[in-house]
Amino acid sequence: MNLKKNLYRHLYRIRAAEQKIIALYNEDDMKTPVHLSIGEEAIISGVVEALKPSGQAFGTFRSHALYIAMAEETDLFFLELYGKSGYIANGKAGSMHLSNPQSGLLYSSAIVASTISLAVGAAYANKRLNKPIITACFMGDGAVEEGVFWESLNVACLMHLPVLFVYEDNGLAIHADFSTRKGYDSFQNIIMQYNCLLYDTGDSTDAEEIYHVASAAMRAISEKQKPAVLCSKYYRYYEHVGINFDFNAGYRSRDEFEIWNRKDPVLTFRSKLDISIAEEIEEDVNCQIDLSVRKAKEAPFASSEELYKGVYE
Repeated sequence: MNLKKNLYRHLYRIRAAEQKIIALYNEDDMKTPVHLSIGEEAIISGVVEALKPSGQAFGTFRSHALYIAMAEETDLFFLELYGKSGYIANGKAGSMHLSNPQSGLLYSSAIVASTISLAVGAAYANKRLNKPIITACFMGDGAVEEGVFWESLNVACLMHLPVLFVYEDNGLAIHADFSTRKGYDSFQNIIMQYNCLLYDTGDSTDAEEIYHVASAAMRAISEKQKPAVLCSKYYRYYEHVGINFDFNAGYRSRDEFEIWNRKDPVLTFRSKLDISIAEEIEEDVNCQIDLSVRKAKEAPFASSEELYKGVYE
């Protein structure tokens, strides 16, 4: 039951935080573009729960879910979205460069595929230092069209590095679907040509199922001294960047959304819990998020001198 409660807390905290963003974003006080993670929660929750307590992670520009699952807090999260002082970047990171090194989230980046080689570097450092740490690198399906992914995978295989490449496939690179971008039929078939481990959760939206697959992958990484690739499909509910549905944009239909929504990762997992337990978690998380938003709104902006700190000249 503790596993189910932990997973639902991850799932619900991510969903509730992003729903709060949607409710407040048009006030125009959050001075950052937002790439919502709604629809992705099961992958993040399952992998992160398997990765804890000592694992490391690198994320993408769609970093909300990963930050919230790794850090298990929302105070610093909303401070950064509101551009306020108090977070590690004091308002300069915005939505797309979230990190929380003390909880294992080392970096997220707005540049597609840019953290993949960093994750491999971190895994190499851990191996050299004899630290039994697995580094997870999250990426979208557009990222594997960058050369750095294949170079990083190759190096990780050659050096037997403890890295888990988490391939989150929503079928889109912004608005372009698989058929217009890829000159091959199966990503998994290509991965099987490398000296690494391959795991696949298909189109599962069950965080517990993904947790067990991710746990198996991490055990195998440690035992076989090989990197692994974990493939998972999901559906991005909202537009690429922003808080709106975009079914009138012409590149996807509402029918596809309805199919995925029938197995929504939060609502379907809620049915696994006793209703009183689910409601207790929801009440606690809702209070936490309301307090975080209030703190963020009341917090001061950083001084003008902060603008020049941590910036290479």
